[in-house]
Amino acid sequence: MRARDEIASSRGAEGGADEKKSVSARSAAEEVGPAPAGPNSSNALSAPAVRSAPAGGATEKLRAFHEEGAMGKAYDGRMLRRLWPYIRPHRKVLALSLAALLVQTGLQLFQPLLMGDVVNRAAEKDASGLLRNGVVLAALLVVIQLLTFLQTYTMQLAGARAMADLRASVFDFYQRLTLRYFDRTPIGRLVTRSTNDVDAVGEMFSSGVLNAVGDLVSLVAIVAMMLVLDWRLSLITFASLPVVGVIVDFVRRRSRAAYREIRAKTARLNAFLGEQVTGIAVVQAFAREEAMAAELDGINVPYRDANKRAVYYEAVLDAAIEMVSTLCLASILWWAGFHRLGANAVDFALIVTFTQYVRQFFQPVSLLSNRYTVLQSAMSGAERVFGLLDETDVLAPEPADAVAAEGDLSGEAVALEDVSFEYKPGVPVLRGVSLSARRGEKLALVGATGAGKTTVASLLLRLYEAGSGTVRVLGRDVRSYSPQELRRLFSVVPQDVFLFSGTVLSNIAMTDAEPDREKAERALARIGALELFLSREGGLDARVDERGANFSAGECQLLAFARAVYRDAPLLILDEATASIDSDTEARLQVALDAVMEGRTSIVIAHRLSTIRAADRIAVFHKGKVVEVGRHEELLARGGTYAALYRLQFSQEERQEAPAKAAG
Repeated sequence: MRARDEIASSRGAEGGADEKKSVSARSAAEEVGPAPAGPNSSNALSAPAVRSAPAGGATEKLRAFHEEGAMGKAYDGRMLRRLWPYIRPHRKVLALSLAALLVQTGLQLFQPLLMGDVVNRAAEKDASGLLRNGVVLAALLVVIQLLTFLQTYTMQLAGARAMADLRASVFDFYQRLTLRYFDRTPIGRLVTRSTNDVDAVGEMFSSGVLNAVGDLVSLVAIVAMMLVLDWRLSLITFASLPVVGVIVDFVRRRSRAAYREIRAKTARLNAFLGEQVTGIAVVQAFAREEAMAAELDGINVPYRDANKRAVYYEAVLDAAIEMVSTLCLASILWWAGFHRLGANAVDFALIVTFTQYVRQFFQPVSLLSNRYTVLQSAMSGAERVFGLLDETDVLAPEPADAVAAEGDLSGEAVALEDVSFEYKPGVPVLRGVSLSARRGEKLALVGATGAGKTTVASLLLRLYEAGSGTVRVLGRDVRSYSPQELRRLFSVVPQDVFLFSGTVLSNIAMTDAEPDREKAERALARIGALELFLSREGGLDARVDERGANFSAGECQLLAFARAVYRDAPLLILDEATASIDSDTEARLQVALDAVMEGRTSIVIAHRLSTIRAADRIAVFHKGKVVEVGRHEELLARGGTYAALYRLQFSQEERQEAPAKAAG
């Protein structure tokens, strides 16, 4: 929590990458995921639906490719400073890990010396010395392994905790983003930020910074030991470094391109699979299995080939460094055979010791090249994560004088005064709308799809900020409430209900940390659905699959009604609430709905005009404006927009019912 609090000041000091651009649905970095309905949707309060990002041109595709696939700097001080608030709470654990790493590295330096002493003892036929060295070597190896365990465990522990804090910060930030941001950003990208990119940053702990420090310390210490033992043999070893450098540079240039392509292809493959799994019913209904398999090959084969290239280059690097190491050893033995090695056993022991150090010398050289790639990926992931956290499209901060939701329940319940709004600049959705509902009034909003009805509900809930004008709830400007307290004033029943994985009880009582079973049963009884759900196996503890996949549309809608009744808020929004329910179920619910709405201000967004005949007032929307307001009979008598909608809808219903009546 401390790290999460500290990030506020860090975020204010540092700028971030721009994450605002959409990408093509078929671009190299496309991502698919559930997203709230946007400006082109008739129901922004509905459950998320799978979508692809808007198609872009070649420039946008190239930008997206580099955004997802580009490798960052191996060292980026700005990113490390921004990561520090997440690392600092765990600095003691990291310090312990670093200490264990340094001691372990130091102890490893004694192994070659012990091996050289073993050679001396063997030459002198010193059995007790050999035994003593054997015991010391065994003890040394045990201590090294224990330190390795301690170092690995503590480093992974600190990394896991720091990344958990970072992931929690990202999730907290998601909940403060406006729906406008979600409308233009593929949710798959946001999921990637909190999973793949955070994991990439976590790799910095598992195989990055501290291990790189250990490799550097080990390399410096080994070089020092080699120079102390024999500077001429050391020069032979160091002469191989330019060759190693050329090999590493050659391989890294090519492997970096392969890894960049893997990142881009991974994003594209995940997007494709997510889209196909979500839309599998459509694929099967149109017999598109073979076509989709062929399309998968178009993504999967390049992905496979990029992986093959990456593995190939890594294998080449390992083999090349091993070959250079072997040639270096051979050169040392050849030179020693001519110049140093004679009858003197001390020289023979020195050669054994020195060759052991040469073996150790090439290990950190090889590992450091791998660490470099890991650090590049970590810095790139951190840049994308903090680019998201730098997003400015968030709800306005809670005002200093924000109060709990204690508005005036005796007068005006909700009101819009000269409100205009647009999802996209230059495309107005609401145009100077002025509308109000009194306490306890049932106000219906009707109109064609896209007329702005659901947008009104979104503004009341402050899911979006009005472009101009004033939105009031219980006599107060919505901006004077804290967002959480404002939304506690409302119960909402959307057309497309979103059920979470869990139980029937947890979905009905989702507003309570501790669900009240009796209250949930009363809510179900209030809408006449208690027996229906108690008859299911498990009753209120019956399992609910993701998005309510094991419930019918009507059952999901009933749970949404029960959820609204359970919340017992003074204001109620019904957004096409009976559109997914058949006529028989709708008739059964109508009495219960009237009871639920009694004494509450109800905003009813309706497509079926038959459901709002008894509304106290009906506001008719047309192209973002309120063109008519009145009761059902009054509006019919005027013969305006409402009357035209009514005649059109009921003539369609009569035509649909005629064949059934004739058959009857």
